[in-house]
Amino acid sequence: MTERATEDRTAEQALIAVEREVAVLFRRGRARAAEMSRQVHPALEGVAYSMLGFIQDAGQVRLTDIGLHFGVGKATISRQIKVLEELELVTRETDPLDRRSSLVSLTPDGSARYLAARSGRLGRFRDMLEDWDRADVSQLADLLQRFNDALGEPKVS
Repeated sequence: MTERATEDRTAEQALIAVEREVAVLFRRGRARAAEMSRQVHPALEGVAYSMLGFIQDAGQVRLTDIGLHFGVGKATISRQIKVLEELELVTRETDPLDRRSSLVSLTPDGSARYLAARSGRLGRFRDMLEDWDRADVSQLADLLQRFNDALGEPKVS
C-alpha cells in the first residue's frame, strides 16, 4: 500500500470514528435534554430545557426568533410555548414594535427552575471532567465550538 493510500485510509478511519462518537453524543444529548426538561417540570418534553435556556439568555425573545434558532416552524413553537405558559414557566406579551408578534420571557419561577436544573447539570460536568487538565477542558470547548460552527453552515462545493 502506498503512503498516500495509507494516509487516505487513516483519514477515513478517523472520520468514521468521529461520526460514531458524534452519533453517541447526539443520542445521549437527546436523552439528557429530556431528563433536564423533566427536572424543570415533570410535564415537559425534551426540547423544553434548551428552549428555556435560549429564552433565559435572550431575556425576552420573539416567537419567530425561537423558531429560527431551533429550526422549527411557528406552529411548533407556539405549541411548545403554550405548554410552558400553562405551566407558568414563561409569559407571552404582544411585541410593541410589531403587534402581530409575541415576546416571550421566563417567569421568576421558570427562571429559578431552569437555573436550578442547569446548576445540577454543570455539577455533573464538573464531576465528569474533574480529572482532566484545564487546558484539555478548554481545548474540548474550542473544538466543540468549531464543530458546532461547521454544523451551522453547510459548505457548497
